[in-house]
Amino acid sequence: MTVTVSMHFVNELFRGLPAAEDARGGYLERAAISPFLLTAPHGRVTVEQFATLYRLLVNEYDDETPGFFARPLRSGTLKLLCLSVLEAPTLRVALHRYTLFFRIVLDDFGYEYSVEDELVRVALVERKPPAGSRILIHELMLKLFHGIASWMIARKIPPILMECAYTQPAHSADYLYFYPGKVLFDRPETAIYFDCGLLDQPIRQTKQHLGAFLRRAPADWFYVSFADRLVSHRVREHLSRNLAASGTVKDVAAALHMSVRTLSRRLAAEGTHFQAVKDEFRRDFAIQALTRTQRPLLGISEDLGFEDLACFSRAFKAWTGNSPAAYRRATTSLPKPPDAIP
Repeated sequence: MTVTVSMHFVNELFRGLPAAEDARGGYLERAAISPFLLTAPHGRVTVEQFATLYRLLVNEYDDETPGFFARPLRSGTLKLLCLSVLEAPTLRVALHRYTLFFRIVLDDFGYEYSVEDELVRVALVERKPPAGSRILIHELMLKLFHGIASWMIARKIPPILMECAYTQPAHSADYLYFYPGKVLFDRPETAIYFDCGLLDQPIRQTKQHLGAFLRRAPADWFYVSFADRLVSHRVREHLSRNLAASGTVKDVAAALHMSVRTLSRRLAAEGTHFQAVKDEFRRDFAIQALTRTQRPLLGISEDLGFEDLACFSRAFKAWTGNSPAAYRRATTSLPKPPDAIP
């Protein structure tokens, strides 16, 4: 999974856990996240690093929503939730059970859904201010629903619209991959919309599949490729296979069977442009290579299609605020994160 996330997700994860602030360095080290990234301009971590940190805090505080709400969700809550919805015949029934489950286990937070104009709207309901970081909670709890719903029907659910009950954050460029679809900010509620035809989809997962799903959580919910629907995702997937050989806008447009002008117009409709998508992919590829491999910097530079190491270093510093050499030095002394935390 060649994708990274903003340090927003790491920094804000500690907001509801005052006691964890003092021990933050230890948690970061165990997740193989260099502490220098906390203050690094445009710092980023891999999805696997964030997921490892999340699971460490879940286990440490026996709270599967660590410090988010007034009442902790003890270990096993997510498993119990999934078991309660897996027996549903369709997504419609599962969605009803999902919202009922949170009504029972939490006093200050929940979900509600409605169907109108051929769209299902699933909204977050705040009955009182959350204990943790509000934006992070909204992002993760809506992504939790989207991840579980997609997994249950064994089909990626394309979000048609996402509404956010907060001002556009600095890391909102991640939403192109976090919530692929139209995104609106400063709305009355945070909500996600999708095609109501999916409500009649049968539940295709069983208890035998649940263990693997839970072990991968929450990493699998972050980045979902919709290359069949979004041109930006198609561009990224092409670059992942052909960057060094055919990474120019002309090459990519030809591979996608469209003109450069059409490619530019369709990317603009998704709120981005070719160079941004290419740079985001190269940034994420470089961070993965620097943190997970011992490949020489020159080799990484060549893989990414740079003319020389100096060009790569300048670009990486513009993306993250640090040189690739400094980034690697800061992480080489850290332990490798465990593949899975029970």
